[in-house]
This record gives sequence, C-alpha cells and structure tokens, in this order.
Amino acid sequence: MFRNHLKIALRHLWKHRTYTGINLAGLVIGLAACWVILLHVGDELSYDRFHEKGENIYRVVNAASWEGGQLNLATSSAPQGPALQNNFPEVLAQTRIVPEGGGSLLSAGDKSVQPGEALLADSNVFQVFTFPFIAGDPTTALKAPNAIVLTKSLAAKLFTDPAAALGKSVVWNGDKDVDLVTGVMEDVPHNAHFHFTALRTLPKGFTSRWDNFSIYTYLLLQPGADAEKISSKSQAFYEQYMKGDMGDGVKFRMSLQPLRDIHLNSHLGYELGVNGSKRSVYIFATVAILILLIACINYMNISTARSSVRVKEVGVRKTLGSVQGQVAGMFLVESIILTLLAALLAAIVTSVALPVFNRIAGKSLSLWQYGVGYTLLLLLVFSIGAGFLAGSYPAIFMSRFKTINALKGKQGSQTGNAAFRKVLVSFQFVVAIILIAVSIITWLQMEYVNKKDLGFAKDQILSFHLNDMRLRESVSAIKAELKKSPYIESVSAASNPLGNNNIGANGFKAEKDGKFEHGSLITQNYYADADFVPVMGLKLVEGRNFDPARPGERYTTLLVNETMVKEMGLKDPIGKRVQYEADTIRERRIIGVVKDFHIYSLQHKIAPMAIMQPVFTAMEDNLFVRLNKAHIPEGLQYLEEVYARFEKTYPLEAHFLDENFSRQYFAERAQSKVFLLFTLLAIFIACLGLFGLAAFTAEQRTKEIGIRKVLGASVASITGMLSKDFLKLVLIAAVMAIPIAWWSMQVWLKDFAYRISLSWWMFAAAGLLAIVIALATVGYHAMRAALANPARSLRAD
Repeated sequence: MFRNHLKIALRHLWKHRTYTGINLAGLVIGLAACWVILLHVGDELSYDRFHEKGENIYRVVNAASWEGGQLNLATSSAPQGPALQNNFPEVLAQTRIVPEGGGSLLSAGDKSVQPGEALLADSNVFQVFTFPFIAGDPTTALKAPNAIVLTKSLAAKLFTDPAAALGKSVVWNGDKDVDLVTGVMEDVPHNAHFHFTALRTLPKGFTSRWDNFSIYTYLLLQPGADAEKISSKSQAFYEQYMKGDMGDGVKFRMSLQPLRDIHLNSHLGYELGVNGSKRSVYIFATVAILILLIACINYMNISTARSSVRVKEVGVRKTLGSVQGQVAGMFLVESIILTLLAALLAAIVTSVALPVFNRIAGKSLSLWQYGVGYTLLLLLVFSIGAGFLAGSYPAIFMSRFKTINALKGKQGSQTGNAAFRKVLVSFQFVVAIILIAVSIITWLQMEYVNKKDLGFAKDQILSFHLNDMRLRESVSAIKAELKKSPYIESVSAASNPLGNNNIGANGFKAEKDGKFEHGSLITQNYYADADFVPVMGLKLVEGRNFDPARPGERYTTLLVNETMVKEMGLKDPIGKRVQYEADTIRERRIIGVVKDFHIYSLQHKIAPMAIMQPVFTAMEDNLFVRLNKAHIPEGLQYLEEVYARFEKTYPLEAHFLDENFSRQYFAERAQSKVFLLFTLLAIFIACLGLFGLAAFTAEQRTKEIGIRKVLGASVASITGMLSKDFLKLVLIAAVMAIPIAWWSMQVWLKDFAYRISLSWWMFAAAGLLAIVIALATVGYHAMRAALANPARSLRAD
C-alpha cells in the first residue's frame, strides 16, 4: 500500500509542477528560517550548561538602596564569599574571580602577545567550574602564588605547541611579574557568561572593605540545598558583617543567582559581559514557529483549493474499495514526501545562510553543531512532523468526500471550507503585518539612539588606555607633546573610558542650611582634569570649570550635572558643599554645573554625576584626544608617533568615542536586522501562497471571465473582481495585527529610558505595505486573466 501511495504521490507532484514548486519553495524557506532560528535559540539556552556542577553553582549578587538611590550589582565584596562558606553548611565551596584590569602584555622568550581578558581567581576555581585541561592538574594549578593557567589558543601564540607551555615562565607586563605556567586548558566555550585567556592566582588572603563591591563570588551548594534559604538571611548577614562599613539608612539584600540563569536573566550593574535576553529568545522561537506555520498554511490552502481537481480521483478510489483512512494516508504520504524533499533543500539553504546570519547576529553557529547524527534525526522528525501538520487538514478534508457526489465532481473547493482557507490567509498576513511593524519601529528606535544628542560632541574623539604606571606618570608630558600638533585640537586625562563600562558610584550628602542631610544620593563618580569639559564640548550652565592655575582646588572642588542638582534639591548650588564617603569622609565644594550628558547607553536614565580632578597619578589612566576634523589621518599618525616615544612595550589601542557608544547597541541592531530578514522571508512565503491561490482562482473562473469580457466588462473591473476578496482578507488581518504590534512594541521600548513615541502612521505604513504587496501578488494573475482572449477562455474545459 505504501509503495502505491509513494508512486501516486510522486506522479502527482511531477504532473502539477507549478503548484509543487510553489509549495516546495515555501516549505524550503520556512524550514530553513526555522532551522536557523532554532539553532540561535538553542545556543542562547545552552549558556553555562557545560559545567558539570552547574546545577548547584550560584553567583552572589547584591542590592543596596539608600534614601537617594539604589544599586543592583553582579559583584560582591571580597570577604563576602569566605564569610558565607563559614556561616552556611550548605556551601561546599566558594570561589572568586576578578578581571585583571587595563591592558596587559605577556611575553615568553622573544614572543610577546596581548592576552586579551585575564582574570585573577581563587585556587579552587577549577573544582567549581568545569574547564578541561590539556596539560597540568586543575586541582593544584593555582595553588602557587605566581601560577598562571593559559588557554590553548594563547599558549599556541607563545609556544607554538600548547602542551609545551607547561612549566615555562612567562613575563607579565614587561619585566615586572614572572609567572609559572602550571596548566593549559581548552579555550573557554563561547556559551559561557564570562571569558578569559589567562587565569592568575588571586593573592592569598585577598580582601577589601565590605562596601567595596569589586569581585565576583560563586558558591557551590550541596545537591538539593535551598538557595533561597541563604538569601532570606541576607539582612542578618548584613547586620553582622557589613553594616559597620556601609553605614546607617541602608536597605540591603543579598541573593544567590543560579549560574545557568545569568546569561538570559541578569542585567545588573558590573556584569562580566553583555548578556542575552529571555524575551528575545521567546520572540525568536515564536517567529520560527510562525514562519513554519505560514509555509504549512500555504500547502493547506493550495491543496484544499485544488480539491476540485482531485475529487473524481477520490470517488474512483472509494468505489474500488479504499476506505477513508487509506485515502487520507495517500494525501499524507504526498505531503511528507514534499516536506522531506524540502528538508534536504533547506539543509543546503541553511548552510549557505548561516554565515550571513552569524555576521549579523555576532554568532558562530554551525549546521552540525549538535552532531551529524542528532541533527539528521532531528531533521527527519521535524520534517515528518511538518508534513503531518501541512497535510493533515487537506487529507482529512478530501478523504471525507462522499463517493457518489465525488464521482459527479460535486465536492471540492466549491463546497468545502472556503471560509477556513480565508482564516488561514488572514492569519498569514496578521503575522506578516506584525513583523513589518516590528521591523519599522526597531529601525526607527536604532536611528533615534544613533542620532540623539548625547550632551557632548562625541565625534573625532579618540580614547585609549594608559596601561603602565610609567605612562600615567608622564601624562602631563604626553599631553604637552600632543598639543603641539595642529592636527590635534585638545587632550584630556580621565579615570575611565566612556560608553562601554561602569565608572563607579558613591553616596553623596548635600549641604542645606549649613548642615549635611542624613540621607545619601547615589552618584556616579568621575575623575578628569580641567581639559575634560572643553575636549568633550560640555556646556556649563552655572559656575566655572576647574582652573589649572589653582592646584589646591584639586582636593576641594567638583563639578556636578543638572540631575544631581535637581535630585539634591539645590536651588543655588554654586559654593554649596557636598560630603561623600570613600575610605574616609571627604568634603568638596561645587564650583560648576554641567548640562546633563550621557555616559551610558540610552537604555539608562542620566544619573546624578560628580566630576572631580584626579588626586593620584593612577587615576589618570585614560586619554581623550580630539582630532582636527579636516586632518584625522594626520592626527592619528602623530598620536602614534608621540605614543611610541613614551611607550615601547604596549602597542597603542585607540578607539573613537562614537564607536564605543555604538557598540552598546550591537545586540539591538543585530535583533533589528534579523527581524527585518525574517520579516522579508515571512512576506515572501505568504505571497507564494497568495500567488498560488490567485493562480488557481483565475484558472477556475476562466469561463466566467470570458463571458464577462464578451458582455463588455473592462479589464479594470475584472481585475478588481478577482482582487477584492484577497484585499478584504489583508484588511481584516491589518485590523487584527495592529493592536498586537502596538502592545508588543510598547513592551520592547520599555527597555530604553529614552525612546521614540509610537504613532499611528507606523502601523498604518505596515498595513499599507502589506496591502500593496498582496495586490501586486494577486494583481499579476488578475491582469493576466483579464487580458486573456475571451474566445480561448470560453473554449476552456
């Protein structure tokens, strides 16, 4: 029986090649798009799942709030982890990591490389996390005080043969530190929430104040331990250990965050990297399902619409003894054959499309990344499932034809479920219109964030890090040399780059009526010299800038932004004193107020900010250089020459400030591009189905069109007659899609503190575009039928 079904299916598919091609194209694109998205979704869900003990690993995160603000941090204080292990028997081990910070150079013999991200870690880090070694013993690798573990790729750069690195000495930062390579491990998988190329021993007994949240702490709990039980005791833990350093008026909560939840669920301050979004994963998974549904709906619609062509075939088969199940099986076999063929072609399309997708999304997905056998099995199951989904309704619908009526040709598309086909077509365009609206609005939001005035002139400013203390001690000389060039307009030294990291915060108290208020305002701290304001093009709305001729002010004055003045309630801020806590209580006097400017992405509101002059050389570890707009290449060359005079070890790594800010929106831009890509695919697939339905409708009404033309009907009236039913369906789809798109975009835009306002025209444009596309698709067959010779139409069978 199956062999017979197979022969009939192949014969029918070949005989009606046009409709087979339309169905096949839709299924190939739908399956390929679905495959790519599911690879992406699977990759996002796989983060940190390679750690063998990952189910029991938690990160310690902290939240603290004052009367004037709050902090939600991915970091913890250095003594927090050891204290937790000592106080809670559920904690089997605690381990801490902290970024090395700044630029670095690693040398072995005559080879020197920049290692990238290097971390300091407790010696038991490999007992908590799973990082396979290719040389050395993970249990003892970081026991020694000057031990270092290299990744395979870094070891290969220094020693060619990675395994040969074991036992060798490497020089860290020129001639300062010598470490012994005690282990070589496989490269950190891409699906880890933190990455590194080298791990160094965290100094034994490393500690700091309880209110210095600068380290990342991870706990390994006993299997089955209740993490929430530990979190619920955070206030008692705070009272016992932390209150003395953090002061009164602080509401504190410590939480344990599951390791495998970090990538998709954590967006705290000082994250170790850019995390993903669970919402985006859900959205992409939904889009994958919808695109596949659109492709399957095409098959359902075209198959049921063409049922009149096969109604007699069904009648004959039933007369010869076929029962309903056998007839349905025949149609299902036909559907499954088509989807299996589509799956094979989709694999080819996916392999071609993946490099493009990886480039857009910043991924490294592979067609066979889950193994050839597993992927082929999944593909087989998936394509058979799609075949059942696409073929089930047509099979049930056509197998129900009554034998007598079927032999007379009375059952088919004329009497069967035309209303259901209209619902399916409308559903296709509901999806298409939503995706069009989403693409329009995400593009407009990205344009907005790229063009919004940030409050300072970010163009033509180069930013680079001063890696070595010797360089920082030469800041004045470097600035003087740079200022000699006509290609460089101005130079400033500051404590942090802007646009790509957190700059740090402290609690400030304002002076009112000669006294300091009890509550603190959480304020962003920034250290910069007197040239910072002119280099950045900041606007002073009150008071004055720092004055280099008054060196004593370095310790006693500060600039504040408008938000800080507003939130402190200072009506006349110039001359007012503020007090803040660092290692000791300090006071400074406000001498100027700068107009608000953005130091982070537009997903964050402008926070209160204090700008102070550096009091230590170590604080001047970044330089900002404004180049002459007409001589940027010459300015870059001069900068490299000056840098080379002062620094022989580290190469210059300079970045334009506007690029730093642009990088913050990489994920959103990638998401916008991906949405546009899959929107176009969804529209194309929907139009394929509409194209097939329009062709069949025109074919079925050939004689009617001929009679109308003989009776004087115009081409326009015939075209309108054939198009209006499809146009109605798209209009209904627009009415249904616009509220859904409006709601979904309202939710998405909430991630941005500064965003566009939704307007009716954005959604009207999406609906209008869908209508134009649908009319163009249907219009081709409508015009072709309307222009046909009526004599030939009337002779048609």
